[in-house]
Amino acid sequence: MAKDQAVTIFHNPKCSTSRNVLAAIRAAGVEPTVVEYLKTGWTKPQLEGLLQAMKAKPADILRRKEPGAARLAGASDSAVLAAMVADPILVERPIVVTKKGAALVRPIDKLQALL
Repeated sequence: MAKDQAVTIFHNPKCSTSRNVLAAIRAAGVEPTVVEYLKTGWTKPQLEGLLQAMKAKPADILRRKEPGAARLAGASDSAVLAAMVADPILVERPIVVTKKGAALVRPIDKLQALL
């Protein structure tokens, strides 16, 4: 991977998968832009852009293990998106963005296609 390739990871440092993906990016010789989305939060346009890049729907990146996710079963895309903006923990992690695309990198094997 080219050392100048821009990589962004939407990261939760408390999540072992997220930490492992961040370490793998750095092991590939890249220092990514790290966005701790639990601190910065999400905006609706930001999530819509990521979903478009991933060709995904809000339900595809919903962290179902979170207690608040159960109430969103069967909810509309706009309702799920609004809940994610209001409560950032509802977004599954990590999401990685490179020039090759964007993906929810879970499992970590999905990272290689982006690097």
